[in-house]
Amino acid sequence: MRRFVLRRLGTSLLAVVGVALLVFLLVHLIPGDPVDNMLGEGADPRDKAALRACLDLDRPLPVQLARFARSVGDGTLGTTCHDPRHPRTVASLIAEALPHTVELAIAAMVVALVLALPLGIAAALRPGSALDLAATTISLAGISMPSMWLGPLLLVVFYIDLRWLPGPADERAGLAALVLPSVMLGTHLMAMLARMTRSSLLEVTSEEYVRTARAKGLGPARVIVGHALRNALVPVITVAGIQFGSLLAGAVVTEKVFARPGLGTLLLEAIAQRDYRVVQGTTLVIAVAYVAVNLLVDLAYALADPRIRLS
Repeated sequence: MRRFVLRRLGTSLLAVVGVALLVFLLVHLIPGDPVDNMLGEGADPRDKAALRACLDLDRPLPVQLARFARSVGDGTLGTTCHDPRHPRTVASLIAEALPHTVELAIAAMVVALVLALPLGIAAALRPGSALDLAATTISLAGISMPSMWLGPLLLVVFYIDLRWLPGPADERAGLAALVLPSVMLGTHLMAMLARMTRSSLLEVTSEEYVRTARAKGLGPARVIVGHALRNALVPVITVAGIQFGSLLAGAVVTEKVFARPGLGTLLLEAIAQRDYRVVQGTTLVIAVAYVAVNLLVDLAYALADPRIRLS
């Protein structure tokens, strides 16, 4: 088990380092001058030189990479250069934005599970029926529906037309403001989990222990809930855990559509301003979160099934 953990930690660290290096190189390959983008082409040359020095753009690329690695090591992820009198670390900006994104991701996961489990179970209990067809149609629609189209549609229907739910950037709405963004973000995952619940439950109900439970005279509800469902949900929960990392990354589009604060908004603003340090730091945090969730799922699998450690 110790070797398995060390091996997984090593591959996870390599993945994070690879993402950090790739993002660093890509942002520096984008055409254009970030100093002109931040200050404008007509800015004072002395201001441009000061900003270029603050961003380390007057240094060779290997030196910039070394300083970025040092900022990762000390936990600051670099310092912003917008206001030289009040510099802030990128880590502090991310610390302010991260709770909003995590809140949205958790809400989207709740929406996905609450909708997916009943759909998948209902479809599995009556395979080939109209209920199964309806659940399958909903799942396929959820997988095929583009998020960029679904978000504005939800706003038009539930905010503009019906006035049931708050709109973008409504800070007084509280938890109600999470409903539409979480539905937008969780719909694709809901469709995936519903199909997986159906297929997993159909597979489990054909096992011998389920037939034995039925032969003992147990009722259908007790057979499904007490025996089949508990085992059928194991792969569903695993996939849900893995996909939580993708929800953090997918929140970029959702936060933009609904004008919510968070990592996505911070990242898009940094891309628009060509703020290299914020782009690098935010992308690195998202990558670490994604890899950490996958690592925890791998370790949970290894604890549950020793054969995985040997493989």
